[in-house]
Amino acid sequence: MVETHGLTHISLAVRDPVKSLEFYVQLLGVREYFRDDEQIQVQGPGPFDVLAFERNPGVAGVVGGIAHFGFRLKRPEDVGVAIQEAERAGGRVLRHGEFSPGYPFAYIADPDGYEIELWYE
Repeated sequence: MVETHGLTHISLAVRDPVKSLEFYVQLLGVREYFRDDEQIQVQGPGPFDVLAFERNPGVAGVVGGIAHFGFRLKRPEDVGVAIQEAERAGGRVLRHGEFSPGYPFAYIADPDGYEIELWYE
């Protein structure tokens, strides 16, 4: 077995890296740390998370085996806040509810259609 620091990043094919940056800044408070002509990379929301928004409109939003990716929230009431912020930022709420009493979740589509799970446990 090899030891790791965990999952370090996810790279998303997007239509417009700037639009993706704006969405994830508003929803999760990510911070830009790298940019070139074809991509923007951000840190957060966790201390070691990296999201890369790579311009590739031909496959942007195409799901190929990864159904969604998720972020665990610190407080259950933040699921409602996340729904509001996602809609304000141009996302769409796909579904929401509770896995069991006191464990709320929301599935949200970003501007390219990628599915994000926001949940509390």
